[in-house]
Amino acid sequence: MPAEAAETLTTALDTLRESVADLHFGLDLPGVEEARQAQADLLAQLEGYVLPRVRTSTAPALIVVAGSTGAGKSTLVNTLAEKTVSRTGVRRPTTGTPVLACHPDDHEWFAEGELLGGLQRLDAPTPDAGPGSLVVVSTEKLPQGVALLDTPDIDSVVEEHHDIAHRMLDAADLWIFVTTAARYADAPAWNLLRLAKERGARLAIVLSRVQPRSVDVVLKHFVRMLTEYGMGDIDRFVINEAKVTDGRLPDSEVTELRLWLAELSVDEERRAQAVRETLNGVLDSFRTRVPALAKHLEGQVAFRTELRSDVEAAFRSALMEIDKAYKNGSLLHGEVLARWQDFAGSGDLMRSLQLRRRGKAAKQAPERVLAFKAAIRTGLESVIVAAAHRACEEVVARWRHRSELGAKISEGLDSPSDNLIRHTGRAIASWQDHLGELVRTEGVAKRSVSKLVSFDPDSLALIFMVAMFSGSNGEGVPHRLVNALLGAESLRGIGAKALSDLRARISMLFDEEAMRYVKALDSAGIPDESVATRLYQATYNLEVAR
Repeated sequence: MPAEAAETLTTALDTLRESVADLHFGLDLPGVEEARQAQADLLAQLEGYVLPRVRTSTAPALIVVAGSTGAGKSTLVNTLAEKTVSRTGVRRPTTGTPVLACHPDDHEWFAEGELLGGLQRLDAPTPDAGPGSLVVVSTEKLPQGVALLDTPDIDSVVEEHHDIAHRMLDAADLWIFVTTAARYADAPAWNLLRLAKERGARLAIVLSRVQPRSVDVVLKHFVRMLTEYGMGDIDRFVINEAKVTDGRLPDSEVTELRLWLAELSVDEERRAQAVRETLNGVLDSFRTRVPALAKHLEGQVAFRTELRSDVEAAFRSALMEIDKAYKNGSLLHGEVLARWQDFAGSGDLMRSLQLRRRGKAAKQAPERVLAFKAAIRTGLESVIVAAAHRACEEVVARWRHRSELGAKISEGLDSPSDNLIRHTGRAIASWQDHLGELVRTEGVAKRSVSKLVSFDPDSLALIFMVAMFSGSNGEGVPHRLVNALLGAESLRGIGAKALSDLRARISMLFDEEAMRYVKALDSAGIPDESVATRLYQATYNLEVAR
């Protein structure tokens, strides 16, 4: 690859790697574990194979020897290396730490190079070698330019081995798939072949432990299965049932496979073509694998949107409930109604309307006026707090109905915050003061009335509240009195401003309560919608770079 093209492709791949690394699937929705594993696989393949291969295209070809339990992978590697590089035996699983065998001239590439970066290099297997280790051994019996990597079983009962095997496959230039005459039709074998086909990997198949008398029948059946699966033209090698000595087969059984490796070694164009095919196959797979991650992200974002809409709907319903309460007059009941009747019936209502006398100040508000004002504030507080309680209960009920995850996120959120009552009291007291100021500054009395009477703004503001909350039909003493003093136009103007201000203050209270649910969603790690967009864009940029 020309240096300029390699640089462009590397930049696009780096951007894709960063986008994939930034993913966080915070919600345990169906399929999330598969998505997390797919993310880990993508990231490992980008960092351990794709980027190093693009940067160092002249590196030796890495051939992974893979297969199911007991297929004879390690025996095959030992035979080709003419050296016991990988442990064999009847105990399963045998290979736990991957072993890479290569020509001495290629040792530096794999011992210090970027391929399979992040794995600790060892000269020999050790009992305490962890899953992040790779044994690198040299042998002159392998041709220069190709290396064999013996992996744990793809169907190992040890989950850790299974993951290592797939990681090795993701870092391979070519695959040698080893299966036996007795197990070539088993599901694990075909699962691996399906994966190779999806990735576009260059593949060769070794059918081992074949009885000489049945080789034609077995091979014919196997080839027919491969052909039906669209893989009839891949390279195939047959190894007869033979005695294993010191972990190795008779050299005559691997003659054809050894020749195949030698041809790859000496034919640089053929080797490069095989590497390009596999690399392109991996890059092609990103066209579906990356959008699949983006789609799952979009599912998480959509779920977040649904939960957020539940919050908005519940508190919007609570606000409408309060609107309905002060429009149908239901606010004027209980203590508020009793205080109004006491205020109106005691003569304090009339005393609040004083004959105009020059130089005479208005009398101070009676105790009943203050008690009535407090009753209105308490009544409004109770209505708002009750509506908030119902909204919180509704949000939690909706989230629980959606899924167990919704129930988990909503834990401890089925009631308003401890600060709601205090904040509500302050908001209503501030609103009452605001209404008094509106009456004082904008309540210009009718000229015919203003010549005869004066009025106390605070008392009139209370009467105004009663008029506002006694229903929208415009009947009753409060409506007629305020209309007479201020005029219908002023009544409507001040009323609209006062209700709008009250609604805004209640909305702010509910917004503060709703933020508790938003914070719960944020703490769950739900991604932003832009993350999925960046993934799509990174995939597109990669296609352009290719």
